[in-house]
Amino acid sequence: MNLPPLKSLPVFEAVARLNSFSLAANELHITQSAVSHHIKGLEDYLGEQLFIRSGRKLELTVEGRQYLDNITGSLNQIARATENVRGITETKLRLAVYSSFAVYWLIPRLPKLKRQHPNLDLTIEMTFSEPELSDRIADCFITVENDKRGFEFDWFYTERLFPVCSQSFYQDLLSELGIDTTEELEALLKQQPEVLAKFPLITSYSMYERYAEDWRRWYLEQERALPEGINFHRFSHLMLAHEAAAHSLGIALVNDYMFNETTPEDGLVKLPCTIHNAQDSFYIAYKHSRRHEPALTQLRSWLRNELNELTLP
Repeated sequence: MNLPPLKSLPVFEAVARLNSFSLAANELHITQSAVSHHIKGLEDYLGEQLFIRSGRKLELTVEGRQYLDNITGSLNQIARATENVRGITETKLRLAVYSSFAVYWLIPRLPKLKRQHPNLDLTIEMTFSEPELSDRIADCFITVENDKRGFEFDWFYTERLFPVCSQSFYQDLLSELGIDTTEELEALLKQQPEVLAKFPLITSYSMYERYAEDWRRWYLEQERALPEGINFHRFSHLMLAHEAAAHSLGIALVNDYMFNETTPEDGLVKLPCTIHNAQDSFYIAYKHSRRHEPALTQLRSWLRNELNELTLP
């Protein structure tokens, strides 16, 4: 078996993770000189430079990043196997989730998770774009990606978008349309969904990477073209669109996990009209080799049990 200098691998992982020789030395309780010695020895053995050093700046080379990705999972497996033999159950887990999902759905439910699994030590890694599926980033992911070698993907839910506005905006909307009840509004929007375009509409870029594309698809689902002359308020992220609607700027399209119809603490009202079924489905992603780990099993089970709360009528 052709193995590298094994004592140098945890040193390399620590330097890459902390992006610092001195911080790695402190964490590993060795001198900075010893860290440099380990890295140089590993680079000599591999015949590749692992880091680019420029003054105080330290970066992984392409080869260094590839090597880190390949060995991180193995080092974690060795640590977990050792702890299992010693009778220690690992309860630490890192979950990478999209920012909007974390803020509007996950964080409000964390007290419930803590009550049910008090020993689970969960770290939330918030991402604003599609996270890289790697042990270096997290142990478990909520993602729309569903295909990567070595990973399992459990379907979580399929996103749906629907129009919402603030309570005060809703009352103004009814007054402007000359109707008094939700039932009347529902009948009107069923026949003439284009009347919403008379009011300011809030659009976000993040979902379809194009402004107004969310509303275009919503109208397309009702066999209508996007009306012309709409007064759009444009925001880069769905979180900003949600907050803009809560502050009465207009009507926004939000999804299931951003809206609680039973107790809408943000004061938003769901308009009685068509729900747009988005194409993206969310998955719980994790390494196939880690599927039986107790902490990961607990989190996956809890997330699936909470899934029902994402479903609106």
